[in-house]
Amino acid sequence: MPDQTGKTAIVTGANTGIGFETALGLYEAGAHVILACRSLKNAEEALGKIQQQKGKGRLETGLLDLSDLNSVKQFGEAFIQQHRRLDLLINNAGVMTPPAAKTAQG
Repeated sequence: MPDQTGKTAIVTGANTGIGFETALGLYEAGAHVILACRSLKNAEEALGKIQQQKGKGRLETGLLDLSDLNSVKQFGEAFIQQHRRLDLLINNAGVMTPPAAKTAQG
């Protein structure tokens, strides 16, 4: 991966699987990575594991439940208040052929 120093990235589902590996790679390449997860506990655990690696980026966690539009709005508003720009949005989803579902708002 090329140098990502100075870039800000959001990775959804960053606590496991492809999302975790993507967040780790971006961190190692120098990006400021926001681990956007449904559970802050899981996000914090992933952050701790990633920090054990040699990376030159920065990490933070964010609560983001994509099945709840209120959570999406709150995450977006918090991001805008704390950051000047977004360079990378990694919409990670690790489910194949999920059953039909609705957001909390229907």
